[in-house]
Amino acid sequence: MTPAELNAAVVAAVRGAVADGEFAVPVPERVPVTATASGDYATPLPLRLARAAGRPATEIAALLATRLGRMPGVGDVRVTGPGFLSIAVAASLISRVDEAYGVIAVPRASWPERPLTFDNPGFVVRFAYARAAAVRRQAAELGVRAAEGALDDPRERRLLGLIADFPGRAEQAARTDDPRPFTRQLELIADAYHDVHEWCPALPKGDEPITGHHSARLNLAGAAYIVLGNGLRMLGETPNDRL
Repeated sequence: MTPAELNAAVVAAVRGAVADGEFAVPVPERVPVTATASGDYATPLPLRLARAAGRPATEIAALLATRLGRMPGVGDVRVTGPGFLSIAVAASLISRVDEAYGVIAVPRASWPERPLTFDNPGFVVRFAYARAAAVRRQAAELGVRAAEGALDDPRERRLLGLIADFPGRAEQAARTDDPRPFTRQLELIADAYHDVHEWCPALPKGDEPITGHHSARLNLAGAAYIVLGNGLRMLGETPNDRL
């Protein structure tokens, strides 16, 4: 679920609650939704609706959380603080990531080729792409197959959330004729993938048996590979599977 789709889902949840008489408020056209550092999304909308509804914000949030939790593409929904909603992206998003995912015309930009260190954001992005490519090759050799599954580690959830936000940042770059929101998103995705690669390996080590965790993580690595490749091509680069 992308931020735009999440916005539509929250609006639909409010509309449904109003139609069913759970509370009475004007249905908003748009909802403030922000990505968090953990990869989830957060909205303060219940706080804004509480006054019009004459109900505590936590009650409004709980009603909306129940409705959102039943919607496809939405993962865990939690009420936090005085009435915020924290919404996780469902791992099923990965099934929608293909060679056309987020691809639109954006302003061209480039990072320097050197140094080949993590001080160079361009190297971070290109190396993440090459790492994901290597995981896909080695998985084929080891007989690990990608499959949908749980992605419970906070690092995995952060990467998934950043992938979900990829089309939105591309649209922002195109709309403003400024590549920086898009290049920054690629850098964040690459950073998050490096963390996942190190701490949530998709490949078994030694005699470790292949499990569903490996399949789900390989699925995530495949999505990162596609998104990073799409992003590099959109900026005018030819991605390299080996650095």
